[in-house]
Amino acid sequence: MPLSRRPALSRACEAGRVGRTCVFFHAHPDDEALFTSGTMARLAAEGHRVVLVVATAGDQGLAAPDSVGDQALGGVRLDEVHASARALGCARVEVLGYADSGLDGTAPAGEGREAFARADVEVAAGRLAALLVEEDADLLTTYDPAGGYGHPDHVRVHQVGARAAALAGTPTVLEATVDRELLLRALRLVGRVYRFPPEFDVDGFERAFASRTEITHRIDVRGYAKAKRASLAAHATQATGGDSIRTLAVLRRLPGPLFRLVLGTEWFVQRDLPAGTRLTHPLAGLSRQRAPVPEREADR
Repeated sequence: MPLSRRPALSRACEAGRVGRTCVFFHAHPDDEALFTSGTMARLAAEGHRVVLVVATAGDQGLAAPDSVGDQALGGVRLDEVHASARALGCARVEVLGYADSGLDGTAPAGEGREAFARADVEVAAGRLAALLVEEDADLLTTYDPAGGYGHPDHVRVHQVGARAAALAGTPTVLEATVDRELLLRALRLVGRVYRFPPEFDVDGFERAFASRTEITHRIDVRGYAKAKRASLAAHATQATGGDSIRTLAVLRRLPGPLFRLVLGTEWFVQRDLPAGTRLTHPLAGLSRQRAPVPEREADR
């Protein structure tokens, strides 16, 4: 599966003001908008090189028929992720080319394709590691071990990303997550005035994302709300479709002050930092030394 590349250099990169190289690894188009878009926009604005990698085209996502027309959903969603990347100032977008595994991880991959949740970790990690080496990446973001809310493709992002960083010697890995306690408090507060669909289990989030004590980075992205809103808006197919209210649609409709309040912080976990670490910049915990690349059997 060849890598799909459509470079779109940010103004910062074109001007030569490139500092660190930060690779953001996500499972599907729109995941970057929901979990890390503010941090990506902030780093790009500060002159760092931001690279977005998605494992799949999100071809199993829900979408209203009129949002895609006669086109295949995966192709439309790849166009959307490139539009999102432009809004955030990304220097490069890569698609690993795996099939979306669906919410339960069992969606058929189609002829000649492999579902990401069922992909061999070593093979997938090798492909991502090659990109990390090519970019001489200083930072890789993945997801927490739970894959956020448990989507099998998200869990695979955690596994593949951790292994790829080890293979490439990438010095710093941040796990994108959400403050679990804050999320549960917000959902229960909303539940007092809004009746969630029967299939929506608030208590299920007690095992999702990361606890407050695990979180090492709390990134203030309120100043990049415009870019974050544009990133969300780029994923138009994910604002409609299905029988329940779509999260992306709700977030897009929030008025400015509430948008900045609800989406003004992004959270990460860096596992090699001491417990209780509280950092406010995504590069604050950057390792000074690049980890040595492990010797492979073929090199011995």
